[in-house]
Amino acid sequence: MNHTIISSHEDWVEYEGKELGYSDFIRITQDQINHFAEATGDRQWIHTDIERAKKESPYNSTIAHGYLTVSLIPILLGQIIEARNTKMTVNYEIQDLRFNQPVLVDSEVRLNASVKEVKNLRGISKVTVSVTLEIRGQHKPAYTGSIVFLYHFK
Repeated sequence: MNHTIISSHEDWVEYEGKELGYSDFIRITQDQINHFAEATGDRQWIHTDIERAKKESPYNSTIAHGYLTVSLIPILLGQIIEARNTKMTVNYEIQDLRFNQPVLVDSEVRLNASVKEVKNLRGISKVTVSVTLEIRGQHKPAYTGSIVFLYHFK
């Protein structure tokens, strides 16, 4: 796997306005969807009732929770970048997240990431990363938005 190594604020600045790349595709399974439903209490039938979804859903299938797909950002972004020399990384903010289309069960998704903005906040790197979750074989992405992280470098 080819990924970018970030070890300092200056490394982030070098990537400002540039694409970081793509993660691998991963499959969204019904088992993942069911576990997410249990963990969050969101057991809506469009996610968990396979037979009903086949009959009543406009997608003829169960779909992943939108927040399940968002929760994949850490694992997928971790395939794109590796932050080293940090004491701590904090999820700070989600900006302008828009769900564009549902992710059907057994679809494969990947993350595309680019660095939108980098700021130095008294020694803490505030990094805004634009993210797009692509669905294999689909023109429209599952979602687009920006995630803001605070990197505390040593």
